[in-house]
Amino acid sequence: MHQYGILSDSVLTELLKLNNRDAFTEIYSRYWKKLFTIAANKIKDLDEAEEIVQDIFVSLWARRTNLDITNALSAYLAVSVKYRVIKILDKRSRVQSYADANKELITLLDNSTEEWLEFEELRTKLSEFVAELPAKCQLVFKLSRESGFPQKKIAEELAISEKTVEAHLGKALRTLRIRMKQFLL
Repeated sequence: MHQYGILSDSVLTELLKLNNRDAFTEIYSRYWKKLFTIAANKIKDLDEAEEIVQDIFVSLWARRTNLDITNALSAYLAVSVKYRVIKILDKRSRVQSYADANKELITLLDNSTEEWLEFEELRTKLSEFVAELPAKCQLVFKLSRESGFPQKKIAEELAISEKTVEAHLGKALRTLRIRMKQFLL
């Protein structure tokens, strides 16, 4: 049985390529804590840092026969951690940007929905107040405001004077203004 603890990284890497589990265990023991420290310092989430390091070792074992480590094993593993940290931070950033954009959109939608509901409530109240006006006053108001008829046309349609149309509109607008103010307060 070999003393794997005294072997160099390059020897351990060559043994790993030959499916040597003891070499893998030695690499794991030698570098796990160092890699975890690097990840934890960057990510600030210990569970995620541990997951990163575990993934690196799982990947190292899975690719053991095809490993092409040109520099020191420690540098290769440290770069692997940094690469995965960057990917996670980038993903977090994109998720946060997406969440921020959605929050802004939802706020806009909430505001527009709220404004629409308030508008509909006002419109309903106005219709109720118009319905409470005297019949002739109500008819003149609807022809003027809802149908868009000019006062002269209303006078012709209802066979009344323009002054009477003007009086009905004045009364309707004063009454509605007072009622809406009361409602809003």
